Amino acid sequence: MKILHLANHCHRIGNGIMNVAVDLACEQSRLGHEVVFASAGGSFVELMQGYGVRHVEIAQYWREPLAALRGAWRLRRLLDAFKPDIVHAHMKGGALLASLFNRPRRFGLVTSLHNEWQRAAKLMGVADRVIAVSEASCAAMRARGLTEAQLRTVRNGPIGSPRALSDAAPTAQLKRPALLTVCGLYRRKGVLELIEAFAAMAGEHESAHLYIAGDGPDRAVFEQAAGATGLASRIAFLGYVENPAPLFAQADVFVLASHSEPFGLVLAEARAAGCAIIGADTGGVPEVLEHGAAGVLVPPKDPAALAEAMRRLLGDDEARRSYQRRAAENLDWLGCARMTAETLSVYRELIDDLASGAAALSRAKPWLLPRVR
Repeated sequence: MKILHLANHCHRIGNGIMNVAVDLACEQSRLGHEVVFASAGGSFVELMQGYGVRHVEIAQYWREPLAALRGAWRLRRLLDAFKPDIVHAHMKGGALLASLFNRPRRFGLVTSLHNEWQRAAKLMGVADRVIAVSEASCAAMRARGLTEAQLRTVRNGPIGSPRALSDAAPTAQLKRPALLTVCGLYRRKGVLELIEAFAAMAGEHESAHLYIAGDGPDRAVFEQAAGATGLASRIAFLGYVENPAPLFAQADVFVLASHSEPFGLVLAEARAAGCAIIGADTGGVPEVLEHGAAGVLVPPKDPAALAEAMRRLLGDDEARRSYQRRAAENLDWLGCARMTAETLSVYRELIDDLASGAAALSRAKPWLLPRVR
């Protein structure tokens, strides 16, 4: 199968969209498919090339007119030369342009819906198939008008990723007991609520520390909030950490307090590390935590409930060890191999459907089909 992935860039910056796209491209190539990845470039290019993925530099900054025109011209040339069976767009700019260039139909168009909470997410519905990363995301997009015929659920699978780094040297030594979160520093990730919850329970666990790994536009807001608690010496901002595995290994409790979360790759990674986990009961988080079997679920935007869950796991060694064991069980379904296999099944189903449709059209109205030279 000839597969073209479209994304804005391929930088290793902790972006879940990039991580999933790169994982799929590498694994599909490893399985013998011919894979091209078109983006503006980034630090993942070398990794993909090592797996046999050809990278083509196509800037996809569609809000910049000149860049958009150059990108469109280069994409059109790539489509003409490569002749993909499937184009898999991971962002709306690539999805819209691929849709435009698929007249008359030349390939099956697939999009991945990584952030269904975004207002513009419905634009991903220009595709023949729309892959949602959780059942919750699928249901949300069904409610917004995408059809059953389009939607397919393929849950993310970061465990066993080609991106896994072998260097496990600690980037920071955590003081125990340690509460850890790893996320982009955006308000929607619930970091303000996490800081508030930590302040509420810190007096009962005077040796506990909170570690916040990640970067983003709201970091200064969060640092100011941490300073206002009077606990700044116990709340550490670690910045972006390329390889968080050593942090997971040191954490007593991992927390993801997002307001909304289509899936939460980091939760699967924390499970693989055997962390006791607290997650906000929103979006795809309950699916990743097996509806409470593999982690504690708390209501989103509820610092009091979050503080109580943190208080309980730090204060009850037996409960914490139980959740550590349960997190590390039943991980096969969170694997990269499963995600890749299910995605390829979506491609094959689409190719078969398009072939059946073309055959039916040929029998009924052959003059409507493009002339083959």
